[in-house]
Amino acid sequence: MITDLKITILCENTVGVPIGVTGEWGSSILLEVPGLTLLFDTGADGALVPNARALGIDLAAVDLVVLSHGHYDHTGGLRAFLQYYQRPIPVVAHPEVFSIRFVDTDTGRRHIGLPFRRQELESLGAAFRFTTDVLELGDGLLVSGEVPRLTEGEGDQRLVVVEGNLAKPDLVLDDLSIYVVTDRGLVIILGCAHAGVINIVEHARALTGVEKVHAIIGGTHLGPINPLQRKYALDYLGSLGLDLLAANHCTELPVMAAMAGIFGERFRFASVGTVFTLPLGS
Repeated sequence: MITDLKITILCENTVGVPIGVTGEWGSSILLEVPGLTLLFDTGADGALVPNARALGIDLAAVDLVVLSHGHYDHTGGLRAFLQYYQRPIPVVAHPEVFSIRFVDTDTGRRHIGLPFRRQELESLGAAFRFTTDVLELGDGLLVSGEVPRLTEGEGDQRLVVVEGNLAKPDLVLDDLSIYVVTDRGLVIILGCAHAGVINIVEHARALTGVEKVHAIIGGTHLGPINPLQRKYALDYLGSLGLDLLAANHCTELPVMAAMAGIFGERFRFASVGTVFTLPLGS
Protein backbone atom coordinates (compact mmCIF):
# COMPACT_ATOMS: atom_id res chain seq x y z
CA MET A 1 0.00 0.00 0.00
CA ILE A 2 1.22 3.48 -0.90
CA THR A 3 1.06 6.05 1.93
CA ASP A 4 3.09 8.85 0.35
CA LEU A 5 2.23 9.97 -3.20
CA LYS A 6 2.91 13.11 -5.22
CA ILE A 7 1.53 13.63 -8.73
CA THR A 8 2.60 16.55 -10.93
CA ILE A 9 1.17 17.42 -14.35
CA LEU A 10 4.14 18.23 -16.59
CA CYS A 11 2.44 18.40 -20.02
CA GLU A 12 -1.18 19.12 -20.87
CA ASN A 13 -3.23 21.26 -23.23
CA THR A 14 -3.62 24.12 -20.80
CA VAL A 15 -1.66 26.15 -18.26
CA GLY A 16 -3.10 27.33 -14.98
CA VAL A 17 -1.19 29.51 -12.54
CA PRO A 18 2.50 28.59 -13.13
CA ILE A 19 4.64 31.14 -14.96
CA GLY A 20 7.22 29.92 -17.46
CA VAL A 21 5.53 26.69 -18.52
CA THR A 22 3.98 25.87 -21.90
CA GLY A 23 0.77 24.07 -22.80
CA GLU A 24 0.69 21.57 -25.66
CA TRP A 25 -1.84 19.01 -26.87
CA GLY A 26 -0.59 16.01 -24.94
CA SER A 27 0.02 14.48 -21.55
CA SER A 28 2.91 13.81 -19.20
CA ILE A 29 2.47 13.05 -15.51
CA LEU A 30 5.17 12.57 -12.87
CA LEU A 31 4.45 10.15 -10.01
CA GLU A 32 6.65 10.15 -6.94
CA VAL A 33 6.36 7.43 -4.29
CA PRO A 34 8.98 6.34 -1.74
CA GLY A 35 11.81 4.70 -3.65
CA LEU A 36 10.48 5.34 -7.17
CA THR A 37 9.94 8.28 -9.51
CA LEU A 38 7.86 7.37 -12.56
CA LEU A 39 7.29 9.41 -15.72
CA PHE A 40 3.94 8.50 -17.25
CA ASP A 41 4.06 9.67 -20.89
CA THR A 42 6.19 12.45 -22.33
CA GLY A 43 3.84 14.94 -24.00
CA ALA A 44 3.69 15.76 -27.69
CA ASP A 45 6.88 17.58 -28.55
CA GLY A 46 9.19 19.96 -26.74
CA ALA A 47 7.39 21.05 -23.56
CA LEU A 48 8.41 18.30 -21.13
CA VAL A 49 12.00 19.22 -20.32
CA PRO A 50 11.53 23.03 -20.09
CA ASN A 51 8.27 22.64 -18.13
CA ALA A 52 9.98 20.37 -15.61
CA ARG A 53 12.82 22.86 -15.28
CA ALA A 54 10.38 25.75 -14.76
CA LEU A 55 8.59 23.75 -12.06
CA GLY A 56 11.83 22.93 -10.27
CA ILE A 57 11.67 19.22 -11.09
CA ASP A 58 14.85 17.28 -11.82
CA LEU A 59 14.04 14.78 -14.57
CA ALA A 60 17.40 13.11 -13.93
CA ALA A 61 15.74 11.61 -10.84
CA VAL A 62 13.25 9.62 -12.95
CA ASP A 63 13.69 5.86 -12.49
CA LEU A 64 11.20 4.55 -15.05
CA VAL A 65 9.11 5.68 -18.02
CA VAL A 66 5.69 4.19 -18.76
CA LEU A 67 4.01 4.92 -22.11
CA SER A 68 0.22 4.79 -21.93
CA HIS A 69 -0.13 4.09 -25.66
CA GLY A 70 1.46 4.81 -29.01
CA HIS A 71 -0.01 8.18 -29.98
CA TYR A 72 2.28 11.13 -30.67
CA ASP A 73 0.73 13.34 -28.00
CA HIS A 74 1.89 10.93 -25.29
CA THR A 75 5.20 9.82 -26.81
CA GLY A 76 6.48 12.78 -28.85
CA GLY A 77 8.62 14.11 -26.02
CA LEU A 78 10.43 10.81 -25.45
CA ARG A 79 13.43 11.59 -27.64
CA ALA A 80 14.02 14.96 -25.98
CA PHE A 81 13.71 13.34 -22.55
CA LEU A 82 16.25 10.63 -23.43
CA GLN A 83 18.65 13.23 -24.83
CA TYR A 84 18.36 15.13 -21.54
CA TYR A 85 18.61 11.98 -19.39
CA GLN A 86 21.77 10.70 -21.15
CA ARG A 87 21.83 7.19 -19.70
CA PRO A 88 19.81 3.97 -20.04
CA ILE A 89 16.32 3.90 -18.54
CA PRO A 90 13.55 1.26 -18.56
CA VAL A 91 10.56 2.16 -20.74
CA VAL A 92 7.42 0.09 -20.11
CA ALA A 93 4.95 -0.17 -22.98
CA HIS A 94 2.54 -2.52 -24.73
CA PRO A 95 3.97 -4.48 -27.70
CA GLU A 96 1.71 -2.53 -30.08
CA VAL A 97 3.06 0.87 -29.07
CA PHE A 98 4.90 1.27 -32.40
CA SER A 99 1.80 0.50 -34.52
CA ILE A 100 1.18 2.72 -37.57
CA ARG A 101 -1.73 4.94 -36.60
CA PHE A 102 -3.95 7.58 -38.12
CA VAL A 103 -7.01 9.64 -37.31
CA ASP A 104 -9.72 10.43 -39.86
CA THR A 105 -10.65 14.12 -39.87
CA ASP A 106 -12.78 16.41 -42.03
CA THR A 107 -9.65 17.30 -43.99
CA GLY A 108 -8.33 13.76 -44.45
CA ARG A 109 -6.35 11.03 -42.71
CA ARG A 110 -3.53 12.23 -40.45
CA HIS A 111 -0.69 10.21 -38.92
CA ILE A 112 -0.80 10.25 -35.10
CA GLY A 113 1.49 7.34 -34.18
CA LEU A 114 4.67 7.32 -32.13
CA PRO A 115 6.93 9.63 -34.17
CA PHE A 116 10.27 7.84 -33.64
CA ARG A 117 11.73 4.49 -34.63
CA ARG A 118 12.45 2.00 -31.90
CA GLN A 119 16.11 1.75 -32.94
CA GLU A 120 16.66 5.49 -32.53
CA LEU A 121 15.12 5.53 -29.07
CA GLU A 122 17.14 2.50 -28.00
CA SER A 123 20.32 4.18 -29.22
CA LEU A 124 19.49 7.06 -26.86
CA GLY A 125 19.07 4.73 -23.88
CA ALA A 126 15.47 3.47 -23.96
CA ALA A 127 15.40 -0.09 -22.59
CA PHE A 128 11.95 -1.20 -23.69
CA ARG A 129 10.02 -3.66 -21.58
CA PHE A 130 6.95 -4.74 -23.50
CA THR A 131 4.04 -6.27 -21.62
CA THR A 132 0.37 -7.06 -22.09
CA ASP A 133 0.06 -8.25 -18.49
CA VAL A 134 -0.29 -6.26 -15.30
CA LEU A 135 3.10 -5.15 -14.01
CA GLU A 136 3.64 -4.63 -10.30
CA LEU A 137 6.22 -1.91 -9.70
CA GLY A 138 6.00 -2.07 -5.93
CA ASP A 139 3.61 -2.76 -3.09
CA GLY A 140 0.47 -0.99 -4.25
CA LEU A 141 1.78 0.44 -7.53
CA LEU A 142 0.75 -1.28 -10.76
CA VAL A 143 0.76 -0.77 -14.52
CA SER A 144 -2.61 -2.02 -15.73
CA GLY A 145 -1.51 -4.12 -18.66
CA GLU A 146 -4.06 -4.65 -21.43
CA VAL A 147 -7.52 -3.76 -20.15
CA PRO A 148 -10.46 -6.09 -20.97
CA ARG A 149 -13.13 -4.32 -23.02
CA LEU A 150 -16.36 -5.22 -21.22
CA THR A 151 -18.46 -2.20 -22.20
CA GLU A 152 -19.21 -1.07 -25.74
CA GLY A 153 -19.29 2.40 -27.23
CA GLU A 154 -16.36 4.03 -25.42
CA GLY A 155 -14.05 3.71 -28.42
CA ASP A 156 -13.15 6.57 -30.78
CA GLN A 157 -14.48 5.72 -34.25
CA ARG A 158 -12.08 8.14 -35.93
CA LEU A 159 -8.98 6.09 -35.12
CA VAL A 160 -7.32 3.83 -37.70
CA VAL A 161 -4.39 1.40 -37.52
CA VAL A 162 -2.51 0.08 -40.56
CA GLU A 163 -1.27 -3.51 -40.66
CA GLY A 164 0.49 -4.34 -43.92
CA ASN A 165 -1.76 -2.98 -46.66
CA LEU A 166 -4.87 -3.14 -44.50
CA ALA A 167 -6.35 -0.19 -42.62
CA LYS A 168 -8.83 -1.07 -39.89
CA PRO A 169 -10.43 0.51 -36.82
CA ASP A 170 -7.90 1.02 -34.05
CA LEU A 171 -9.08 -0.38 -30.72
CA VAL A 172 -5.91 0.98 -29.07
CA LEU A 173 -5.31 -2.27 -27.24
CA ASP A 174 -2.03 -0.82 -25.95
CA ASP A 175 -3.86 1.65 -23.70
CA LEU A 176 -2.29 1.39 -20.22
CA SER A 177 -3.13 3.13 -16.94
CA ILE A 178 -1.48 3.34 -13.53
CA TYR A 179 -3.19 1.96 -10.41
CA VAL A 180 -2.12 3.06 -6.92
CA VAL A 181 -3.48 1.37 -3.80
CA THR A 182 -3.69 3.80 -0.87
CA ASP A 183 -5.37 3.74 2.53
CA ARG A 184 -8.05 6.02 1.05
CA GLY A 185 -8.77 3.65 -1.84
CA LEU A 186 -7.60 3.40 -5.43
CA VAL A 187 -5.92 6.25 -7.26
CA ILE A 188 -6.21 5.69 -11.02
CA ILE A 189 -3.99 7.69 -13.37
CA LEU A 190 -5.13 7.73 -16.98
CA GLY A 191 -3.24 8.42 -20.17
CA CYS A 192 -6.10 8.75 -22.66
CA ALA A 193 -8.49 6.03 -21.42
CA HIS A 194 -8.92 4.55 -24.89
CA ALA A 195 -9.86 1.29 -23.16
CA GLY A 196 -12.87 3.10 -21.68
CA VAL A 197 -12.89 4.70 -18.26
CA ILE A 198 -15.50 2.23 -16.98
CA ASN A 199 -13.42 -0.73 -18.13
CA ILE A 200 -10.29 0.77 -16.58
CA VAL A 201 -11.92 1.29 -13.19
CA GLU A 202 -13.46 -2.18 -13.12
CA HIS A 203 -10.12 -3.71 -14.16
CA ALA A 204 -8.39 -1.88 -11.31
CA ARG A 205 -10.97 -3.14 -8.83
CA ALA A 206 -10.65 -6.71 -10.09
CA LEU A 207 -6.84 -6.68 -9.99
CA THR A 208 -6.46 -5.13 -6.56
CA GLY A 209 -9.57 -6.32 -4.75
CA VAL A 210 -10.16 -2.70 -3.68
CA GLU A 211 -13.66 -1.38 -4.38
CA LYS A 212 -13.29 2.20 -3.17
CA VAL A 213 -11.94 4.60 -5.81
CA HIS A 214 -10.37 7.59 -4.09
CA ALA A 215 -9.32 9.57 -7.18
CA ILE A 216 -9.12 9.50 -10.96
CA ILE A 217 -6.59 11.78 -12.67
CA GLY A 218 -5.88 12.29 -16.38
CA GLY A 219 -7.48 12.04 -19.79
CA THR A 220 -10.85 10.29 -19.85
CA HIS A 221 -11.44 10.48 -23.64
CA LEU A 222 -15.10 11.25 -23.00
CA GLY A 223 -15.00 14.15 -25.44
CA PRO A 224 -14.80 12.21 -28.73
CA ILE A 225 -17.24 9.35 -27.92
CA ASN A 226 -20.96 9.20 -28.67
CA PRO A 227 -23.24 11.28 -26.40
CA LEU A 228 -25.22 8.34 -24.99
CA GLN A 229 -22.09 6.49 -23.93
CA ARG A 230 -20.67 9.73 -22.54
CA LYS A 231 -23.73 10.20 -20.33
CA TYR A 232 -23.52 6.58 -19.21
CA ALA A 233 -19.85 7.02 -18.30
CA LEU A 234 -20.51 10.29 -16.44
CA ASP A 235 -23.33 8.64 -14.48
CA TYR A 236 -20.97 5.77 -13.66
CA LEU A 237 -18.26 8.15 -12.44
CA GLY A 238 -20.86 9.97 -10.36
CA SER A 239 -21.81 6.68 -8.68
CA LEU A 240 -18.26 5.93 -7.51
CA GLY A 241 -18.17 8.31 -4.55
CA LEU A 242 -14.91 9.82 -5.76
CA ASP A 243 -13.03 12.20 -3.50
CA LEU A 244 -11.30 13.70 -6.54
CA LEU A 245 -11.83 13.72 -10.29
CA ALA A 246 -9.04 15.65 -12.00
CA ALA A 247 -9.60 15.49 -15.74
CA ASN A 248 -7.62 16.95 -18.62
CA HIS A 249 -6.42 16.57 -22.21
CA CYS A 250 -8.78 14.40 -24.32
CA THR A 251 -11.67 14.88 -21.88
CA GLU A 252 -12.27 18.20 -23.70
CA LEU A 253 -13.54 21.40 -22.11
CA PRO A 254 -17.34 20.96 -22.52
CA VAL A 255 -17.16 17.57 -20.79
CA MET A 256 -14.95 18.97 -18.04
CA ALA A 257 -17.51 21.72 -17.50
CA ALA A 258 -20.18 19.03 -17.09
CA MET A 259 -17.92 17.18 -14.64
CA ALA A 260 -17.46 20.36 -12.61
CA GLY A 261 -21.23 20.63 -12.37
CA ILE A 262 -21.58 17.02 -11.23
CA PHE A 263 -18.67 16.85 -8.78
CA GLY A 264 -18.45 20.43 -7.54
CA GLU A 265 -15.45 20.95 -5.26
CA ARG A 266 -14.33 17.37 -5.88
CA PHE A 267 -13.44 18.27 -9.49
CA ARG A 268 -10.13 19.80 -10.59
CA PHE A 269 -8.76 20.88 -13.95
CA ALA A 270 -5.44 19.02 -14.19
CA SER A 271 -3.46 21.59 -16.18
CA VAL A 272 0.33 22.00 -16.39
CA GLY A 273 1.85 22.57 -12.96
CA THR A 274 -1.05 21.10 -10.97
CA VAL A 275 0.21 19.03 -8.02
CA PHE A 276 -1.71 16.39 -6.06
CA THR A 277 -0.59 14.77 -2.80
CA LEU A 278 -2.28 12.26 -0.50
CA PRO A 279 -4.96 12.48 0.67
CA LEU A 280 -6.28 13.71 -2.67
CA GLY A 281 -9.23 16.07 -2.83
CA SER A 282 -8.95 17.15 0.80
